[in-house]
Amino acid sequence: MARQFSSCSSSSATFSTSSFRNETHLYTKFTIVQTRTYSSTWVSQVRSRIYSGKHFVLKSSNGYPVNAVSLQDGLAEKPLSRESSDPLLMGSSTPSESGETESTLSITVIGASGDLARKKIFPALFALFYEDCLPENFTVFGYARTKMTDEELRNMISQTLTCRIDKRENCDDKMDQFLKRCFYHPGQYDSEENFSELDCKLKAKEENKLSNRLFYLSIPPNIFVDVVRCASQRASSKNGWTRVIVEKPFGRDSESSGELTRCLKQYLIEDQIFRIDHYLGKELVENLSVLRFSNLVFEPLWSRNYIRNVQFIFSEDFGTEGRGGYFDHYGIIRDIMQNHLLQILALFAMETPVSLDAEDIRNEKVKVLRSMKPLQLEDVVVGQYKGHNKSGKTYPGYIDDPTVPQDSLTPTFAAAALFINNARWDGVPFLMKAGKALHTRCAEIRVQFRHVPGNLYKRNFGTDLDKATNELVLRVQPDEAIYLKINNKVPGLGMRLDRSDLNLLFRARYPREVPDAYERLLLDAIEGERRLFIRSDELDAAWTLFTPLLKELEEKKIAPELYPYGSRGPVGAHYLAARHNVRWGDLTEDS
Repeated sequence: MARQFSSCSSSSATFSTSSFRNETHLYTKFTIVQTRTYSSTWVSQVRSRIYSGKHFVLKSSNGYPVNAVSLQDGLAEKPLSRESSDPLLMGSSTPSESGETESTLSITVIGASGDLARKKIFPALFALFYEDCLPENFTVFGYARTKMTDEELRNMISQTLTCRIDKRENCDDKMDQFLKRCFYHPGQYDSEENFSELDCKLKAKEENKLSNRLFYLSIPPNIFVDVVRCASQRASSKNGWTRVIVEKPFGRDSESSGELTRCLKQYLIEDQIFRIDHYLGKELVENLSVLRFSNLVFEPLWSRNYIRNVQFIFSEDFGTEGRGGYFDHYGIIRDIMQNHLLQILALFAMETPVSLDAEDIRNEKVKVLRSMKPLQLEDVVVGQYKGHNKSGKTYPGYIDDPTVPQDSLTPTFAAAALFINNARWDGVPFLMKAGKALHTRCAEIRVQFRHVPGNLYKRNFGTDLDKATNELVLRVQPDEAIYLKINNKVPGLGMRLDRSDLNLLFRARYPREVPDAYERLLLDAIEGERRLFIRSDELDAAWTLFTPLLKELEEKKIAPELYPYGSRGPVGAHYLAARHNVRWGDLTEDS
């Protein structure tokens, strides 16, 4: 039985929707007045830091300085006076009028004892500290139900911290400095009393400075609302900003996602919610818009006139080992396609935004999603991996996992064909493919261009014109790369053609280690840069595309096509591509 999100009309949630709307209306009006009185002071603080010589001139992913806690964030997040105690706004008032106020940043990782926090979030925070990307006054708090001391948290964190390859000389010193700023507070996720205790510890570290607080919810979605309620009422900042990073999944369908958003907005406004999809922080996904909008050679080709199809491919060479129980509740479509791949598709296909401002970019992404028709069952193939023996080794099937029901129909593989009904992309198939326990691990975007009309060298390629098609590939992982497949003449007296790559391999061109996606997204959240985070209307549009399909799969109990562990996936995926006159680019000999 699928677990549902609890209703937000609990005994502890006392705010009606109409009340929230009224508060928001007043909030918006007040913001305009306060922005004028505060901006000059803030900008002067930022400039003094940037030009002080004590810090690198570092920039967030949108090109803004980062050596201040927030430059463009959101003066809109500071509308109410210090006397206000409305928990709806989760703490947000302006600094005192006496002049400049030294600020602090407190980062609280909720669910600090979990794998995500240990393997990704704490290492990303240390990497930002190591690269001097965090403000001078910051502390990191872990919060979870597990009983633990500060020292035990530091020991746990230290096992996953690594230093940048090109800056090893001060590694041990930096680690010690970072760990001294890490603290822990045990507590229940639905206890306002425990969050009040956390608030006292935060205030002790903030020492009456302007306090900015970031909460990272590294917890299951069914307890998001309880944590946000407790944090908003007991542990939000009273004189700075408060923001909350929310990890996927954002519901299981349109209804549960909408309910989660409605519940969160009883205690937060939209600008305080940072819905994180770590794939949007990947280096090559970031490079996608740069490649298109800053190179004249590509932008004129970015339409149905020259592009034959676009493929978004995600494959893992391992199964659900250890995560079967969680995965069976969601499946590959919810876990990968509805968020990671669809977000990349929206970035790829959007029109040129007015600017690099977060709202301009997110507006264009929403337009793309709203231009797409909901997925139909005939445009989708689902699969599930089965046990397989290879080279004397036995690989278990999905239902061999003891945490997975024996009659599970949850897909571990899915392929889909989507279409965008607008002038730029009319008729161009956008193919997605995602799966576990496949033959290789990769994530890539493949753009296959149309055949050359009246190609003079057609006879040199034989009957398979696909081999003569230009293809642009952005390999997101592993070994980040951008390469363009072109046709050229093989040196010699004859006229023999070959397909070659114009290759930008990041590892060779840029030997510096590529930052992890969580580093970029955490830095942007600290800076108030929302460009790589998902807005609520964007989330609604994404679920609208997939919810009818998901319900039909579950109601009709569609059996997934079985494929061997370590194979290229179910045969049905090839038939789906062929129906749209497409050949999967990752399965060719020279892929």
